Amino acid sequence: MAQQSFNVMIIGQSGRLQYEALLFAASLRHSCPDFSGRLFVAVPQPGPLWQKDPSLRNAAVLAALTRLDVELLPFESKLFGESYPYGNKIEALQAMPEGEPFVFFDSDTLITGDLQAVPFDFCRPSASLRREGTWPKPTLYGPGYDAIWRALYRRFDLDIEPTLDHSQPDEYWKRYLYFNAGFFYGACPQAFGARFASYAQSILTDPPIELVGQSLDPWLDQVALPLVIHSFGGGRDTLPAGYLDGDTSCHYRLFPLLYARESDAVIALLEEIAAPNWLKKVLKTYEPIKRLVYQNRGARVRALFDQDNLPRREQAIRNKIKSAGHWLR
Repeated sequence: MAQQSFNVMIIGQSGRLQYEALLFAASLRHSCPDFSGRLFVAVPQPGPLWQKDPSLRNAAVLAALTRLDVELLPFESKLFGESYPYGNKIEALQAMPEGEPFVFFDSDTLITGDLQAVPFDFCRPSASLRREGTWPKPTLYGPGYDAIWRALYRRFDLDIEPTLDHSQPDEYWKRYLYFNAGFFYGACPQAFGARFASYAQSILTDPPIELVGQSLDPWLDQVALPLVIHSFGGGRDTLPAGYLDGDTSCHYRLFPLLYARESDAVIALLEEIAAPNWLKKVLKTYEPIKRLVYQNRGARVRALFDQDNLPRREQAIRNKIKSAGHWLR
C-alpha cells in the first residue's frame, strides 16, 4: 500500500496525562523523525461537565510540547466530561480536521518504530487487539455473550455475522468483535467521532434489555467501538499483526506496569527520550516518573518479575508491585 499522510491525536489535560503526552510526543519525534502528519494533543476545556478546569495550564509542559512541534486542539465536553473521562477520546475526534485520515492513541503509549511504515487501510478501520475479556460479564441466568452482542448490533441495524470469529467457540468472548480502545483509526475523524458519540450515548441512556446487570463504566467506549468500526467496513484483521502493540507502538498503561512487563528495548527508549535536560526538568515534577525513571525504582520493579514468564493476569502483576511498595501512579 502506498504511504499516505495522516494525523495523530492523543488526549492531554492537567495531571498525569500531560506528562504522558510529553513522552508520547518525544517518542514519536525520536522513532519517526520524518513523520509527515500533524500531532494533536486534544485538550478538554473547562465547562459545566467539569468540576475543576481540566485544561493544560502548566507553562513548562506547554513550552515542551511546543518544542516537540505539537498542536494543541481545544474541544468542548458536551456529553461526558468528568463523569466519564474516557469519553474525551470520543468528543475530541470532532475537533480534528475533517476528511483527513487519523490515528488515535491513548496518551500512555510510546511510539517505538516508524509509524509511517504501518500499512493502515483507513477505509477499513480497526483498533487494538491487546485486550482481555473484560466485557460483558454474563450472569448465571443469562443472557450470554451472543444475546448481548446481537442486541447491540440490532440496535444500530448492523449484521453481526461477518464479525464473528468462527474459530472460537460459542459463548467465548473472543468469538465476538472486541477491542481495547488504546488505539483506533479511520478515514475521517469527524464522521467517526459523530457515530462513536451517537452509539455510545444510545447505549448509555437507553441500553437494550439484554444489558441489564452489565456495567458500562469504564467499558462504554469499548462496547461502542466494535460497532462503530464494523459500521465503517472495518474489523479485527484489517491491520497486519506486529505493528501497533508490537514493533511500532507500546501501550504501557502505567509506569510500574511498563517496567514490569515491557521489553528491554521499550525501557531503553523511555530512558533515552526522557534524558535531555530540557525535558527532564519538566518530567521529574511528576512523582512516578521521578521515582521510577530517574531514581531507578523502575529497575527494582523489573527485578520482581521474570519477563519471559509473567503472571497471566494483570491484577497479579499489580498486586506484587504494590506488595513491594513500588506502585506509583
